Amino acid sequence: MVLKKRYKRSYRWRLFWSMLVMMWIVVGVMMAFQYRREVDYRTEFIKEQLSLVNSRILDAYEHDVDLKPFMNFLRHYFCDSMFEDVMVSVYDRDGRLEYSIGRRMLSDFDEAKEQGEFQQAVEQGEGTEMRADGESMFFFSALRSHDGQVYVHTAVPFTVNIADALHVTDFTFWFVMVLLMIGTACMAYFSTNFLMKNIKMLREFAESAKNDNLQFDESKFPHNELGDISREIVKLYHERIEALRKSEREHDIALHAVEEKARLKRQLTNNINHELKTPVGVIRGYLDTVLTAEDMDSDTRRYFLTRAQDNVVRLCSLLNDVSTMTRLEEGSGNIPKAEIDFHDLVYMVENDMKAAGEMKNMSFEFKLPFDCLVKGNSTLLVSVISNLIRNAVLHSRGTAMGLELMAESQRYYTFAFWDNGVGVAEEHIPHLFERFYRVDAGRSRKMGGTGLGLPIVKNTIEAMGGTITVRNRPEGGLSFLFTLEKWRGK
Repeated sequence: MVLKKRYKRSYRWRLFWSMLVMMWIVVGVMMAFQYRREVDYRTEFIKEQLSLVNSRILDAYEHDVDLKPFMNFLRHYFCDSMFEDVMVSVYDRDGRLEYSIGRRMLSDFDEAKEQGEFQQAVEQGEGTEMRADGESMFFFSALRSHDGQVYVHTAVPFTVNIADALHVTDFTFWFVMVLLMIGTACMAYFSTNFLMKNIKMLREFAESAKNDNLQFDESKFPHNELGDISREIVKLYHERIEALRKSEREHDIALHAVEEKARLKRQLTNNINHELKTPVGVIRGYLDTVLTAEDMDSDTRRYFLTRAQDNVVRLCSLLNDVSTMTRLEEGSGNIPKAEIDFHDLVYMVENDMKAAGEMKNMSFEFKLPFDCLVKGNSTLLVSVISNLIRNAVLHSRGTAMGLELMAESQRYYTFAFWDNGVGVAEEHIPHLFERFYRVDAGRSRKMGGTGLGLPIVKNTIEAMGGTITVRNRPEGGLSFLFTLEKWRGK
């Protein structure tokens, strides 16, 4: 942790020093440029002063003013100034020296013509040059008159006064330089503070995220590009966390579904094994008895074979119900559906079951409108009504049952199948649609039920897009409320 903090602090200071160095380089370049301009300006000023001396002399010549008094005036004028050592030579067209102030810098006119300032004066009328003469530096200036009859040559040595005049790094220069450097340092410091504020907040967010504390105020980020990027990072983080949570929830749900499916499969397998053992054991027992008891009378043998046959029928019913449940679970989305007149279908089931004696001592009535068209599978709907009737006959202990239309919506019919029996205790209601669930196991097996009738009813209704619930009736018995989709054409 100490190393990380040290690294983050060093990053801030590296940013500060990088910015400061760049600013100082810019300031240095600007000051060097200004210094060079100032030096050039002052140098040009000295050259202009020398050129002015030359111009005044030529003006005096062109106005026929006696140059000797004028030259004496110049000597006194430049006394105690930086030009007090000025040297002036005036030549005529033939190279004769007419007047001079100070020592002669050139031995004769021929030598003068070889100098750069004289060559410029001959070609352009005026020329200047700075060069060494011996061990000292001099400023030279040459000027030609308009008629070409007179040449003025001026020189001034690079004295201490001249050097001071050219020296621009005085107190003011350094003061401005220091102020600029301090100002840029302050600017770099506050700029890095501003930039690091955003990074500091990102670090705080990272610490909060590491500690699973997502109560972070994103509005604190500044409203600039860095702030927008930071908010986007926080947003992406929240989206990722939410996606992970959603993925975990879905994984838990899927895992629970897989475990539940495996549990139900194990339960179904165990229940099927248990349910199969009883009829198989009974059949085997009766057959073994018949086969081993050679002296058994015909009535007893008939009774044993009849009982074995009943258990074979029960075994076949159980296997058929298991097969139906498997088909419903594996192919619920592929069930063919068509237009069915539910009134006619219930009427047909009633007649068939009465003819087969399956109603026993219970009456059945139904109140359905004619042309009650539903969308479904006729074979499965027959199984639904038949299983509800058989369940009432076997377990209700009532005398009457019925089916009626309770309500309808734009899309669905709601039906109620009821009986007037004893009903069941409330703690059994949530489990009635579970496979092989029996309120009274001993009595149910004695009556011949497989324990899959109501689960088949529920799976069939749901496979056709409906719902089903069960409740006790206030007046006694059970009421099954289920919905079927209306037929609305293709």
